[in-house]
Order: sequence, then C-alpha cells, then structure tokens
Amino acid sequence: MITIVGLGPGDPELITRRTWRLLSEAPEVFVRTRRHPAVAAVQQITSVRSYDAFYEQHVDFGAVYAAIAADVVERGRQGDIIYAVPGDPAVAEATPRQIRALAARHDIPVLIEPGVSFLEPSFAAVGADPIEGVQIVDAIDLAQQYHPLGASEQAMMVVQLYSRLLAGDVKLTLLNAYPPEHQVTLISAAGSARMRLQNLPLYALDRQDVFDDLTSLWVPALPMASSYNALQELIAHLRAPDGCPWDREQTHESLRPYLLEESYEVLDALDRGDTEALAEELGDLLIQVALHVQIAIEEGEFQLHDVISHVVAKLIRRHPHVFSDTEVHNAADVARNWESIKEGERQQAAKEHKNASKDLLDGMPEASPALALAQGYISRLSRVGYPLPESDFSQASQVAQALLQVVAAAQVAGIDAESSLRSACRQLKQRYEKVAARAAREGHSLTGLSADEQRRLWLETEA
Repeated sequence: MITIVGLGPGDPELITRRTWRLLSEAPEVFVRTRRHPAVAAVQQITSVRSYDAFYEQHVDFGAVYAAIAADVVERGRQGDIIYAVPGDPAVAEATPRQIRALAARHDIPVLIEPGVSFLEPSFAAVGADPIEGVQIVDAIDLAQQYHPLGASEQAMMVVQLYSRLLAGDVKLTLLNAYPPEHQVTLISAAGSARMRLQNLPLYALDRQDVFDDLTSLWVPALPMASSYNALQELIAHLRAPDGCPWDREQTHESLRPYLLEESYEVLDALDRGDTEALAEELGDLLIQVALHVQIAIEEGEFQLHDVISHVVAKLIRRHPHVFSDTEVHNAADVARNWESIKEGERQQAAKEHKNASKDLLDGMPEASPALALAQGYISRLSRVGYPLPESDFSQASQVAQALLQVVAAAQVAGIDAESSLRSACRQLKQRYEKVAARAAREGHSLTGLSADEQRRLWLETEA
C-alpha cells in the first residue's frame, strides 16, 4: 500500500489533521525533499528519509521524478510506505501522477490524502479568486514557449519559479504578449511565516534575487480583451439574436468585398510604413476572419479549431528542418524543400479525391490582378529551376519606373496591359505543364530533380 500525503505550503499548522495522524503513526516517512519548511516539524514525530540525493544523481527533473516514482513503487511492492510531498499531492506535483501510473501496472493500491497547496495562500495574498478565471502554469513549461499559450485577459499564476535564469526565460516569453511595464507580483514562501510579496514591472523580473522552490509569479490579466477567443466571442454575440442586424445578415458571399478591401488597406499601411495604422488594419482584417469562422460555425461547416489545427499541422509539416531532422543550409534549400512537400500533399490529396490543387501553379487565384498573378507564378516556378534573368535593378524605384514605362508603351500602342500580362501568365502556366510532363515521361517529378536538371528542362521546352 502506498499512501501519498501533502505537507502543506510551509506552515506545519496547515498540515491536515488526518495527514498529521498518518505521519505520527508511521515508523518512517519518505519525503521528496527536505527543502520544505514543514519537514522539520515532521522529523519531531517520526523518522524522515528524503530523495534529495536523487537530484544530484540525475541530469534533469524528469529523470529525478521517474527515479523517485520507481523507488516508491518498489518499496510499495514490499510493504506499506508513506510518501510526502510539499503542498497537495494533486497540485503541481509530478511524482504522485507517475507513482499512480506505475503502481497500477503492479496492482499496488495508492491512497492520495489531499492537503493544502501553495495556491490557496497565494490567491489570498494577491486578493484573487480563481473562479474568476486563472491559468496555472509551470515556469519550466512557460519558459520553453515562444508565446504564452494562455489568454492574456485571464490572470496567470506561474509556479515553481526556482531560479533567476528561469525567470529570465519566463520574462522573454511573457514579453511576447504583455507590455514591459505590466505590473506583476513575486510571491515567496506562500503559506509560511516568511511569505513575502514583491510588486514590480515585468521587465525587471529577472533582476531580483528571491527565487527558490517556493517562489511563484502572479501575472494579472491585461485590462482589455486581447486574445482571438475574446474576438470570436464578440463576433458570435454580434451575430446572435440580441446582436447587430447588419452582422446577422452577412454571408460568406456578402463579405467578399470587405475581405478584399481590408486586405488592400493592410497593404497600404505597409507601403506607408505606418506601424500604428498596420496594427489597426490587421485588426480589421482579423474581424473578417472571425466573421467567416462564425458563419461557418452557425452553418455547421467547420469550427475555429478546424482552422487553427489545420494551419498548425501544415506549418509543422512544412518545416521539418525546425520540427524534425531534415537539414537545410540556406533559404533556397527551405524553398525547394517546401515545394517538394507541397507536391507530395497535392499528390496525396488527388489520390484521396479531395478538392485540392494538383500541381505547382494550381491554387493561385486566377482572379488576382495580373501583376500579382505573374509574380506569384514566377516566385513558385523559381523553386523548380525556372531560368530567371540577371536583374538590372538594385532598387524598388527602378522596378517601379520600368513598370510604368511598360504601361505607358502599352497605352501608346493601344494594348490593355492587364489583359496582355494575364495572357502571358496563361502561356507561362502552359509551359510549366509541358516541363512537368516531360519530367514525368523521363520518370521523375520536377521537384525531385537537381537544380541543373530543372533548368535544363526549362531551357529545352518551348514556351
């Protein structure tokens, strides 16, 4: 029989009466660590053995916790054992979960005695009620993220912030979502006589020297809603019966001109180099995304998680040099590898009879402005050996002047530049199809050939 008890947040008086009775009746107790204020009191009523040595024997916490769990279960196979952890065994403690899983394989019963965790005195100290919405995050997990995964309109309790180095990594992650001056609170030794609160701006987090195993960080919510979920909730409200008549009337089709208009306004802000306007215009574009998602939800077409999970999976799949073991040496390698992966996706989609693009140039909207369509075609074809000329331009203004001259020449000749360029795009696509077909006849896929072989096919294929 394995009994796992909690020693409370620090003050021995916060150990529950039932846990205290179990401890006092036991001939010995195994503790995860002696580095807890209540252990001294426990030593006065029973013999205490700790696993502190395991922290020196293993390279990381995962290995330490696995070793502790294995030892506790092995002792449980031989007889009864009481294992004590700080706080509550079910809150922010890895070893109890591992012990239960491992013990189940050996049919060893495990009893979890609930206790008082560090969370209760921590919430009391900062005057917060978790029912209002709080994210509880392990500092190590947060430090490994590049952007905090939680919603910034909810408060966050970052637990086990045990070192200044870890605090620096946590700060960098939080700064991706919170302003540097955002006021946070360091909580030291919550639930003990030496509990201390320190209010400070986020940017100064790792300039302190108060970190240990009993340190937590309270990050209040941002004053304004700032997550995509908050936007989606607002859009859903506007589309609801008690919402806005105009928003309720919109459909995928009716929103088409607004989506295009907002996209061009984003481009205009970029062209002007106006970052304040860019933030606003990106928000307006995001409204269009949220409206289309909400309409799809109401029509039973798809939900937000379908949109997000699809693009997350795609980004991971198309970046094997980041998320797997594929090696690349430069951006050109990335582009070629990207196109090879996309071709595999197209072939797989075709096999599954899905409505998906079948070749490199499919998926480029042919209703795009001719210049945008041409640049999109050239960009994609350059990844498969399309022979680009030497450029005579070194500045964007030179390109702009050359384009204006071409348009002026077309005007003089009475030629519609838009239609002419669109016709040239069709011819370019036909040439690509010939090149791809020739590669297939030779038993290859175009993306599978070397850059020299791709270029040879292009040069040998008539336009």
